[in-house]
Amino acid sequence: MKRKHQRESLEPAEAPRNDAFAALAGLQAPPRRGLEPGGAIASGAAAESPGAEPAIALDAKLIVRRETKGRKGKTVTRILGLPAPHRERLAQRLRRALGCGATLEGEDLVLLGSLVDRAAAWLEAEGARHVIRGN
Repeated sequence: MKRKHQRESLEPAEAPRNDAFAALAGLQAPPRRGLEPGGAIASGAAAESPGAEPAIALDAKLIVRRETKGRKGKTVTRILGLPAPHRERLAQRLRRALGCGATLEGEDLVLLGSLVDRAAAWLEAEGARHVIRGN
């Protein structure tokens, strides 16, 4: 007795007629700018990439410190000594670079979270000459 759903022949299945990715098979991805083999970021990549923002002169002494006082135990990172005309733009760039919240409180920039080392490293990479890391 034969089953109802049994195949009569064992021929190989046909290739799909409408393959959406067939046209993409011969294409290569364009080289990524600013990346070295292994995924390391090349030095000066920000200056080479199109649409990169111009560098901000960070000649003054910058103090990067962690604090929790008056925040119900929440940790923030405070950056003191940023140049006045560029504070808002630096806050936006730090938000994107570090993946955190950032706000201005008076003359200080406040990052949400304990990011002293990462923020100091980013500032040094952006050309800050004298960065002091607090507690």
